[in-house]
Amino acid sequence: MSVGATRTGTVTSAIPARLDRLPWARWHWSVVVGLGTVWILDGLEVTVVGNIASRLSEPGSGLPITSGEVTGVAAALYVAGACSGALFWGRLTDHYGRKKLFMITLVVYLSATALTAASFQTWWFFLFRFLTGFGIGGEYAAINSAIDELIPAYYRGRVDLVINGSFWLGAVGGSLLSIVALNTRLLPKDVGWRLTFALGVVLGLVILVVRRHVPESPRWLLIHGRHREAERVVSAIERRVSAEKGPLPRPHGEITVHQRTSVGFGTIARTVFRDYRRRAVLGFSLFIGQAFLYNAITFGFGAILTTFFDVPTGNTGYYFAVIAFGNFFGPLLLGKLFDSLGRKVMISSTYLLSGLLLFATAWLFDRGALDAVTLTACWSVVLFFASAGASSAYLTVSEVFPMETRAMSIAFFYALGTAAGGISGPLLFADLTNTGRVGDTVLAFRIGAALMCAAGLVAALLAVPAERRSLEDIARPLTAAPTERPKRL
Repeated sequence: MSVGATRTGTVTSAIPARLDRLPWARWHWSVVVGLGTVWILDGLEVTVVGNIASRLSEPGSGLPITSGEVTGVAAALYVAGACSGALFWGRLTDHYGRKKLFMITLVVYLSATALTAASFQTWWFFLFRFLTGFGIGGEYAAINSAIDELIPAYYRGRVDLVINGSFWLGAVGGSLLSIVALNTRLLPKDVGWRLTFALGVVLGLVILVVRRHVPESPRWLLIHGRHREAERVVSAIERRVSAEKGPLPRPHGEITVHQRTSVGFGTIARTVFRDYRRRAVLGFSLFIGQAFLYNAITFGFGAILTTFFDVPTGNTGYYFAVIAFGNFFGPLLLGKLFDSLGRKVMISSTYLLSGLLLFATAWLFDRGALDAVTLTACWSVVLFFASAGASSAYLTVSEVFPMETRAMSIAFFYALGTAAGGISGPLLFADLTNTGRVGDTVLAFRIGAALMCAAGLVAALLAVPAERRSLEDIARPLTAAPTERPKRL
């Protein structure tokens, strides 16, 4: 059978067990670099646009746009693009495969970013901000599903958390890059901001080259009637890993599947919202909680520093870089505990701790006990835990639903959280953080903290013990033989 050909039937295979029993090797690093580093680009993209808003609005920038249009209309269009892109590409990822879509979505992102750099009119800038978001939204669905299906179960939690947390490395880079690119002593007004987008394109092209060598998910191939191709892919991976690590341990466990070429959208919806409704409630809670916490803190970040602590507008990027580091180190240092102590303990505790710490920050802020430095320090501690919790939301929805629904589930909950954080959140918090009244900003903090604590309590009740377990054990594929399906948690 040629590569790409399908022949459905009933197949018994140890392919998932063979992937899960692999020791960590250089091949796994190639997957992380090829797929995971795109979040750095996302962080770079979002931060750069926020920081260049004032420069774009200046005469001589080469673009007739106001700062409010950049941070308002363009930001909303980017969010709308990400939400619609996640849903559009997520469905296609489940139907046509992980590799096709994680290549296509990256090309869409790169093309839109390059054309943003060439903006000459406001409508052009708006259009390609939407299309950039459309590409990055698809990346979340295609990439998270592919990573979870290729990374061994023993390492899946920590790898997922660090990859999603790497967004904040991009945010640090975006903050520092903007300082250089906007320096008119180095670059003209109408060139510097364009180069920030161009750099994103260059980095993305490097990732595209590396990504070409990442294979299609053997798990996806197996259930879509391409088991011979799946066998070849897994055998090639095993040869590379054994050449580096020596003889491999024996795999334990097989799965019998009734292969299908596609699964209907109605089946996916019934599976997620009827058969796994407790897990759907968990996903809703985790995404809404983290979305509102981040907006309670980071939306109006510059306004809070400049209004209450007289920090010059040009210096707020340095403070943002500090809290961005706190965001990255949370998943980096806590990630291993999600695989050892377990999902329920770590998800609930990171959500609850970040919520309680934000309540404490609100209390100190209300008493006038903080300055710009100590407030930033408090935020860094809050976000150290919140970032690990937020990253675990993506991990959760990517591993607790059946494989046939995985990309669509990621897309749906990502779109929900992005819409809540990028649309509802700003509408709620903008007025509160910009009034100049301490009590209003304190209320914004408390709302974010309360929702985070509520999500932590839901996780304590409903989180699935997925640590070090095969994806097929956590949620049996819809194509699995009926006698093998476990009771749902």
